Amino acid sequence: MRRSATAAYADLLGMGPRVMQTREAAARLGMSISAASRLLSRLEHSGLVRRLRRGLWALSPDIDPFTLPPYLTAPFPAYVSFWSALARHGMIEQVPRRIYVASLARTRRITTSDGDYSIHHVAPEVFGGYREVDGRGQLATPEKALFDTAYLLAPRGGKVYLPELRLPKGFAQAETRYWTNRIRDRRIRTLVGKRLKSTLAGARRQEQST
Repeated sequence: MRRSATAAYADLLGMGPRVMQTREAAARLGMSISAASRLLSRLEHSGLVRRLRRGLWALSPDIDPFTLPPYLTAPFPAYVSFWSALARHGMIEQVPRRIYVASLARTRRITTSDGDYSIHHVAPEVFGGYREVDGRGQLATPEKALFDTAYLLAPRGGKVYLPELRLPKGFAQAETRYWTNRIRDRRIRTLVGKRLKSTLAGARRQEQST
């Protein structure tokens, strides 16, 4: 007997993840991918799910955009970092329009119904320094977010321009040095270290003047 769309939706929710691919839903429900796609489209029309991009669905219409990066870069891991994480930690005032992501996947931009994501590849030895934040996605620590920004810009000759940078209470500069020392290329390690040093010096002066 054919299950109702509501029963199928309840079954999908039982899988746990709030985001899934069409093929995952098809496997769970024991139907073809095309049938699963039609079912998900009906559920979207009912307001229960939302299409994020081709073949990827959110099982909740109000999902936090910061939870999506690992699904967008699968099978490679990912976490929110760079300017997006700096803004989430309250270290900069301007909130970037797109969400910046560090990943072992290749660098590229991905557009979803939740917004644009700027994926940036980082070397395996400097991938890490993030944590789950209240079930709202993987977010770089304040120290790692600042390091990642310097790591992205410094080798290209870009200046880490963060004039409004504020360091949160307990910010550990030793953590930025730890990640810098993990960079294998000596030239890049030197460039990143210099950029971080000057950026942190500017942040300290701003804190002293407030």
